[in-house]
Parts: sequence; C-alpha cells; structure tokens
Amino acid sequence: PPPPPPPPPRHYNEGGVGDGWTAAAKDLNLQRSDLWIQTKFSGLGAHDPNNVPYDVNASLEERVKQSLKKSLENLQTDYIDSWVMHGPEDSWENHFKVWRTMEMFVDEGKVRQLGISNFYRVEDVKFAYEQARIKPKVVQNRFYSDSGHDVEIRKFCQEHDIEYQSFWTLTANPKAYRHPAALELAKTKGLSPEGLFYAFCMAIGITPMDGTTNTQHMKEDIALLNRIRSGEKIFVDSDELAIIGNALGTPNWSIVGDGEEL
Repeated sequence: PPPPPPPPPRHYNEGGVGDGWTAAAKDLNLQRSDLWIQTKFSGLGAHDPNNVPYDVNASLEERVKQSLKKSLENLQTDYIDSWVMHGPEDSWENHFKVWRTMEMFVDEGKVRQLGISNFYRVEDVKFAYEQARIKPKVVQNRFYSDSGHDVEIRKFCQEHDIEYQSFWTLTANPKAYRHPAALELAKTKGLSPEGLFYAFCMAIGITPMDGTTNTQHMKEDIALLNRIRSGEKIFVDSDELAIIGNALGTPNWSIVGDGEEL
C-alpha cells in the first residue's frame, strides 16, 4: 500500500526567502554559491487552495514542472540546491510520476539533489530509494515519539549517506531537554535547553530544521553552530548524550561503533 498522506505545510514563503537572501547577499557581498537553498514540491492536498503554484487541472508531471518554475522565480535563482518531495502521493505509480519528473531537473542542472519528506515507514523509505534512478539525499520528517523518533529510518539514512532532517524538533520533545538533569547540563555547557537539544540532535547525525523570528534565538543558534564548526564537542561522552537520549523514551538507545546512535 502507499504511505499515509502527510500533514499540510503551515508556513511556506518562498518569496520572502528570495527577497531575504538577495538582500543579505548584497549587504554581505555574498554570491549565490555561498548559500544553500532547499524547497519542496507539494501535492494538491498540501496547499492553500487559493495559493497553488501550478494548474490544478494539469497532469501530475506538468504540476511538478510548473511548481519548480515558480520556485525558481520566487527564490530568485536559476538552480535549487535541494528539492524535496513534501509527502507521498496516493499511489506508488503517482509517486514515481513525480519523482521521475524531479529527476529530469537534476539531469538538466536546475536541481542539485532530491529528497523525500513525511515518510514514516522504513519499508517505504527503502522502496522509494531502491526504485529511484537518482537516489534521495534527504529524508525530512517530524521528529516525535509517535514514530519512535524514526530509529530505523535514521539507521537506513546513515547507511546510505542520506541526510536526516528533523522538523517539530523542539515542539514535540520538551520533556527531553527540560528535565532537571538536562537543565543542569545546558547550564554547564553555556547553552539554553533548546540549544542543548539541537546540539544533541547534531551529535547523533540529525540536521534539525530551525526557524524563528526571535533575534536572540537566531544569535544563539548561530553561536552554537560556530562552536560545533570550530571542532568543539558539546557532548564529551556517551553518558552526557544519554541524559537527553534516555529522556526521549526512544527504544534502542545504545552505543553503535565509534559513535552514538538513537
């Protein structure tokens, strides 16, 4: 059977991203190649009916083509670094109609890589991967307890050089970073509890999708990334990681090889 349908996106503003990156690039003397831009193709059920970026009566393949054209216009660029399929279609046949069309744009150089989102059964991720000519380089999912925090999917991603991106990362998991031991650890690391949880996610191979309108939170997030990129290990051993990992209630929390995995 096809995977279950995804929830609709709540916040899409490609035009704002396009205006933002071009203004920032001008102010900071950056080139397009200095930035990494990701967006999605979303099916009919995932759009505001009054703001669909393609002809709803067109074929599925044509909708994909029109969607990318609109994304390129909105984002003010001639290529997309990462183009993600927002969620499963209503059948595998339609899934691959979308995917094969997306692959064409990688061939043309308008897209650098592809990904999938809202796939919560590992067998679906495996099938989509195995049947793809151009393999997905991203799996983007809600990171929450209902899916067991995607333990098996993340393992598959690690084994196949796929980036696992998480959303709803903080909203779904406050118990993991707001219990007394986590609060104490955050204090000793000079981080907010939320920053500590982001650091935990990155330490176990997750790329958290981060969005905020709060300037202070933006500064904290950038400071954390700078610390990690400088080579600092926020978590010095598996015992520190377990303070967060055990609190998630995720099954099979264990040490794997030279690294930690949840």
